[in-house]
Amino acid sequence: MKIKTRLFAFCMLLAAAVGATWAAPVLSRQSPVISVEAVQMPAWVEHASGAREALEIGMRLVNTDRIYTGPGSRALLVLAGGSTVKLGENAILALDDMDRKKGGTGAITTATLDVTKGALRFTTNALSKMQGDLDVKVRISTIIAGIRGTDLWAKADAARDVLCLIEGKVTVVRGEQAFTMDEPMAFYVAAKNQPGQPVAKVPPQQLEAWKLETEIVAGRGAVRKGGQWRLYLGEAVTQDEALKLYDDLRAAGYAAEIRPLQQETGRTFRVRISKLHSRQDAMALGAALTGKFGVSSPRVSK
Repeated sequence: MKIKTRLFAFCMLLAAAVGATWAAPVLSRQSPVISVEAVQMPAWVEHASGAREALEIGMRLVNTDRIYTGPGSRALLVLAGGSTVKLGENAILALDDMDRKKGGTGAITTATLDVTKGALRFTTNALSKMQGDLDVKVRISTIIAGIRGTDLWAKADAARDVLCLIEGKVTVVRGEQAFTMDEPMAFYVAAKNQPGQPVAKVPPQQLEAWKLETEIVAGRGAVRKGGQWRLYLGEAVTQDEALKLYDDLRAAGYAAEIRPLQQETGRTFRVRISKLHSRQDAMALGAALTGKFGVSSPRVSK
């Protein structure tokens, strides 16, 4: 994977040398069902081939892709039609059955979101609620939730699986058990290898704490679609030096870029992370990366 990444970076350096400003690789995918809207790094996507790369803004995800988030990480994904998927830290999300197909009222987005570890929040947007153009299933380890106009939160860990309906309606299947949840703030807990507990009402303070597990908090280093701030992490006089830092950052889940710069003393190569949401986000990420990968004096710019 590192050889492939280096080759892509080298090709893009050649393009940049003749005047183009370029970003790190974004795969070209037709008819996207899910795309990446925001990331609080580190985070990765692993493809069916086994190749893994840093998760980045604008990336289009396809069947069998697996999303991984690291410590302190968050990711915001958007389905065609506007519904959102939020992932918390140390999560694994596998994507399957993704499609846009014709239905009775037009295009229907289908997807299976398989959460094998960590927390997820799925929120149907208002238009999809009215049109009913979603056929989405969320699998939380041993629990399968069929979604219809729903805002739900779920988490899988080593001890138990949790499903909380914030609003809407969801059909739930676990083994031989099947039922419907349609009361706001209802939640269901199933310990591993044990019968599920009766559905109960979640205390408001617990729900707020759960929501924070999947929320990108302002000023903590997030990149977002439309973000205008940049964090410069290193500058090298040779391509190989720049590519070493670029490779290390991307392997660690940070969506780095390289930009050549012509100066009076000659050409240099800058390694940066772009699309940071605010100056505070850029400074927070710079502080987190200082002392790692050889980064010593990160610089923020717009």
